Amino acid sequence: MKTKQVLILCILLTLNSVVAQETVKPGAYDPNLSGPYLGQKPPGLTPEPFAPGLVTTQRWEYSGVFSPDMKEFYFLRQPADSSEKQEFVVHKNEGNKWQETVISSRQGQPFVSPDGKTMHLGRRFKERQKNGEWSELKRLESPFDSLPIMRLTASSKGTYFFDEFKRDFTGDIRYSRLVNGKYEAPRLLHKGINAGGSFHPFIAPDESYLLFDSKREGGFGDSDIYVSFRQQNGEWGDPINLGDKINTEAWEASASVTPDGKYLFFNRNMGSENYENVDIFWISMQVVENLRPQN
Repeated sequence: MKTKQVLILCILLTLNSVVAQETVKPGAYDPNLSGPYLGQKPPGLTPEPFAPGLVTTQRWEYSGVFSPDMKEFYFLRQPADSSEKQEFVVHKNEGNKWQETVISSRQGQPFVSPDGKTMHLGRRFKERQKNGEWSELKRLESPFDSLPIMRLTASSKGTYFFDEFKRDFTGDIRYSRLVNGKYEAPRLLHKGINAGGSFHPFIAPDESYLLFDSKREGGFGDSDIYVSFRQQNGEWGDPINLGDKINTEAWEASASVTPDGKYLFFNRNMGSENYENVDIFWISMQVVENLRPQN
């Protein structure tokens, strides 16, 4: 039952249906909140909730990512009034001060491309316009527009890495390279990564490592976060569990790395099996680098 509930949560995050745009409305503004990372003190080798009271609360917050210039932080959340739709939120740093804005209702899991020009939202996306604002939602072209994608991330080369959620509650990670301006047919990663339930991939900008989550034998309980490093021959190494600093008996998922490469962000279920309290954590990327094989 617990595993099924996790997978149902994944389906909800897929957001295959188009979500209507809502009027942009301002949110919290703290005139004393300044400096990088929303003015937060960076963590060490122990995970800490990100921006307690501002981002992380006793409710559901999910999928925190920064823009490449580190001046925008996007995430999804459940409003204080649980009867309201889940929100898509941004904190923007303007004049070295951070201000929150509710963009719309939930629109899929956000990821900003390394060049800052595209915000991916599963099989949909927005483009950065000349005025710095994002365009209206657009759909990726075939075959991506018909695939049940929960999360899509892209490398600096433009290579897509994405998960494909299946009707039998399993899932695989695929990739598609950009060649001569066109995307190749998606290909499956090897079975060491795709063990039947692999989700929420994050590809490093230089494609040197891949983060994803999966519940598998030898893990710590529920879904754990794994890393696979690209080997010298170009192949992907066997997945490595990130260990008990990050993974627990609870559900951990949806890892990403700040564009400056310094911090790992991930989600953990801090509530019941109803997932009413999912939090965003961060930790030094040294915890991942410590696992990198020495050539």
